[in-house]
Amino acid sequence: MNKTIKISPAAAIAETQTFFVKVYGWMSLALIITGLVAIWTASNVNIMSMLTESRWVFFGLLILEFVLVAYLVGWIVKMSSQTAALIFVLYSMLNGFTLSIIFLIYTADSIASTFFITAGTIAVMSIYGYFTKSDLSRLGNILLMGLTGLIMASVVNLFYQDETLHWITTYAGILIFTGLIAYDTQKIKNLNIIGNEGTDEDKKEAIIGALTLYLDFINLFLKLLRIFGRKK
Repeated sequence: MNKTIKISPAAAIAETQTFFVKVYGWMSLALIITGLVAIWTASNVNIMSMLTESRWVFFGLLILEFVLVAYLVGWIVKMSSQTAALIFVLYSMLNGFTLSIIFLIYTADSIASTFFITAGTIAVMSIYGYFTKSDLSRLGNILLMGLTGLIMASVVNLFYQDETLHWITTYAGILIFTGLIAYDTQKIKNLNIIGNEGTDEDKKEAIIGALTLYLDFINLFLKLLRIFGRKK
């Protein structure tokens, strides 16, 4: 529940807008870091060989990413904003290492075009989530249940490699993450504490909001890449 400090409506709107500038700033920074690390890694033969030839290294990075996100979300209240920022940046770098694999599968042009399609989708759905007067919490609950089913189906398909299930999870994932962008944007807006602008708490709120939208972006991008990506 928001801890709302008495403030004029105009000042509250201005503070919320400033807060979202921070959120999108952190998200953009993380995406830039991920992209640069992925491009650099893809151009380094030795590192790419290590990632593709050693499953332990690749899955070790994935596990470390999961640990960092879980630690950031679970313990952000007890850490400083500087520590939270460091963990977020480190996570975006590790994600760049693992995502570099896509450059072995898809052409650079199709990766770039899919990135811009994803960015456009993020922009449209974020605007909707920010300005809509409708309560998206019920939709969010449905989407989160769908996300749970999507994860389970994706894990199962790692073993069965069924093409039909592959495309079902692809299109379902696009719908789920597109909806989650709007829901998460509204949730971030509602959870923002009015009156604490510039505080350490405000900075940590912006980082968590950025992480949420960053994860939506990456997951939607990977699903869209299955459709729009041209394989080498």
